[in-house]
Amino acid sequence: MLTELIIFDLDGTLIDSCEDIKEALNYCLEKRGILGFTYEEVKKMVGEGVNTLIQKALLNRSAPIPLEEVRDCFLDYYRKHITDHSCLYPEVRETLEGLKNIKKAVVSNKLTDLSIKAMENLDILKYFDFVAGGEFFPEKKPSALPILETIKLFKTVPEKTIVVGDSDIDIKAGKAANVKTVAVTYGYRDRELLLSADFLIDKLSELLNILRN
Repeated sequence: MLTELIIFDLDGTLIDSCEDIKEALNYCLEKRGILGFTYEEVKKMVGEGVNTLIQKALLNRSAPIPLEEVRDCFLDYYRKHITDHSCLYPEVRETLEGLKNIKKAVVSNKLTDLSIKAMENLDILKYFDFVAGGEFFPEKKPSALPILETIKLFKTVPEKTIVVGDSDIDIKAGKAANVKTVAVTYGYRDRELLLSADFLIDKLSELLNILRN
């Protein structure tokens, strides 16, 4: 059966944004006298949206500061520095070029405006027909709802859709929507968490072979 729609995650799948997220988080924590986090530590905390990121950070540091205060600081700083260090993963642009004849969407737990801005800055927004962030639908991944609603928007069916992501969150959302899942191993999650995906790939260009076969 031909694939009509590919739904991509963003951070950890198409772009490595962790350094900029770390910088924004640490700026807001350190100005309040709270110890910041390393790249590797932040990598394990991202993926579930900004509120959960801040919540995890404050809990980890046992910091009695209102979540909203740190979140607002984070969003203000991050919007101004969203792609200071962020970059595309290898072979992303070439793969997207090779997928020009297939409809493509980004469904991320990152806020929609931040997703669009990062994609614009890294010149990949032009490859996509639709972008939805974590607040776009009533529920976020790992709920199936964002996937199912995106499929409806494109007037296709789960059987003709593929979800591509770097985490167990993406796999769970895809499986719950009865969609084939492709997990990239170069992102933010350990390989052991990705084993339930239908396909594992070490570089995005391998997606082209999966579609051909």
